[in-house]
Amino acid sequence: MIRIAIIGASGYTGAESIEIILRHPDAELTYLTALLEECGAVEDVFPQFKGRCDLQIEPLGIDKLAGLADAALCCLPHKVSMGFVPKLLDAGLKVVDFSADYRIKDTKVYEKFYQVKHTDKTNLETAVYGLPELFREQIKGADLIANPGCYPTGALLAIAPLLKEALVDTSSIIVNSVTGSSGAGKNPSEKFHFPNMNENIFAYGIGSHRHMPEMEQVASSIAGSDVRILFQPHVGPFDRGILSTVYCQPKDKITSEQLSQLYSGFYES
Repeated sequence: MIRIAIIGASGYTGAESIEIILRHPDAELTYLTALLEECGAVEDVFPQFKGRCDLQIEPLGIDKLAGLADAALCCLPHKVSMGFVPKLLDAGLKVVDFSADYRIKDTKVYEKFYQVKHTDKTNLETAVYGLPELFREQIKGADLIANPGCYPTGALLAIAPLLKEALVDTSSIIVNSVTGSSGAGKNPSEKFHFPNMNENIFAYGIGSHRHMPEMEQVASSIAGSDVRILFQPHVGPFDRGILSTVYCQPKDKITSEQLSQLYSGFYES
């Protein structure tokens, strides 16, 4: 049984992580942390866990954490996470980080899109991109796993077989995505207020969304050559989930049956 701590348990990512760990037959939830003002009984913060989890969400104590957990899910925001991950690793824990702080290997690209200086380049070098369908063996031996971004997860899984087999032009891939409003996080805002979001859809991050370089980095590693992606996200009038449509230009003629066989074989497991 693997003992799991969740760092930053009071947000949407924390709640989803709690739900998954509670259902997992080989994992035990042992420690939950958040900012002091967000602490309390987990059932008070998330009523859906009443009768299912009796843990308290409390401020992070590294010494206490080291004795309670084997691995930590770090659900802290971008820019904040890299201040805590080194402490978790030094405490001897395996870490899955949900922020973008360890996804983009080129720190200049990270700093351009996230507008903050990267302060943990040592661990960035060894972090493994946590998409198991593509990097399962590397993940098995990793101490630090960079959980993929939401948009890159769907887009990369869609194009990976094509890139691996060099079947498409890598200079002009288009990814068009629509996400639910929960992707904006837990904090309320006027833009995502129900009267403004209901029956509405809008584009954002036009030409500059920070998931684009993440997609290009991983896609290039799969293809073994430079991949250029034009990515445009939208927010739609639903709570959760993402629909992505990916457009690629084939190098040669390929049939629907051949594509079906390619994808079935690539993801057979």
